[in-house]
Amino acid sequence: MLTLAMRVIIEGRVQGVGYRAWAVEQARMLGLKGWVRNLLDGSVEVVIDGPIKQLMGFVAYCQDGPSAAHVRRVSTAPAADEVVPEGFEQRPSA
Repeated sequence: MLTLAMRVIIEGRVQGVGYRAWAVEQARMLGLKGWVRNLLDGSVEVVIDGPIKQLMGFVAYCQDGPSAAHVRRVSTAPAADEVVPEGFEQRPSA
């Protein structure tokens, strides 16, 4: 099975609305591993690794986010150099 690691940046009203907890739940449901954290500019960063089909599903979910979020933009880039932990976790803000 082909896997991929990617970095996802979610912009908009995505902090203070439960986005990180929601992302953890979605990633675990899809069997992905990685982490999520808030960035100082108000966006949310996710580094995620897993089968391409599940990754694309996760990115599609990120377009909406939890009900209180207002997502303006979702950007993706390869994250081949990232060390991705087993499981999926929230990390402190960067």
